[in-house]
Amino acid sequence: MSEGFRPHNVAISRVVVEDDEPVLPVARLRDSAGTSRTGCPFHDVRHMLRDVGLRPTRQRLALGWLLFAKGDRHVSAEILHEEAIKARFPVSLATVYNTLHQFTEVGLLRELAVDGSKTYFDTNPSDHHHFFLEGENNLVDIPSTSVEVERIPEPPEGYEVARVDVVVRLRPKRRS
Repeated sequence: MSEGFRPHNVAISRVVVEDDEPVLPVARLRDSAGTSRTGCPFHDVRHMLRDVGLRPTRQRLALGWLLFAKGDRHVSAEILHEEAIKARFPVSLATVYNTLHQFTEVGLLRELAVDGSKTYFDTNPSDHHHFFLEGENNLVDIPSTSVEVERIPEPPEGYEVARVDVVVRLRPKRRS
């Protein structure tokens, strides 16, 4: 972008994006000679998707990069959708939901239903539990070794226990 022209704000789908917000690195995937770089997040996401049998479409690559480039975290579909818009990757909320569910089905994500109406997706699919910070709507990992579940009810005929998710709800202490 030239020095003389710098837009102040760009409005996309009701979300205002500042000019210096992070931009999805699609253009940065190639160096100045036009050859692909190796070791970039997109490269890793492409391999990760192929390893689990998903075709690395443009939407999956972009959403995968947004999900996994920041390390272990918990996101809702709405949060990821907003991040995609801010990264100048216009994608529908339905596509975000579909992609999150596809990633969950192949084991890349873990789905956590905290409230009946609120679902989070965890980029750390290993066995662990969570604190839910009420009022902040935030999840924090608890190592699986920190929680002991002594008795699990016998599942109905034809079913087996897939995993046990413990969510410990926290709130600030009330003053006396």
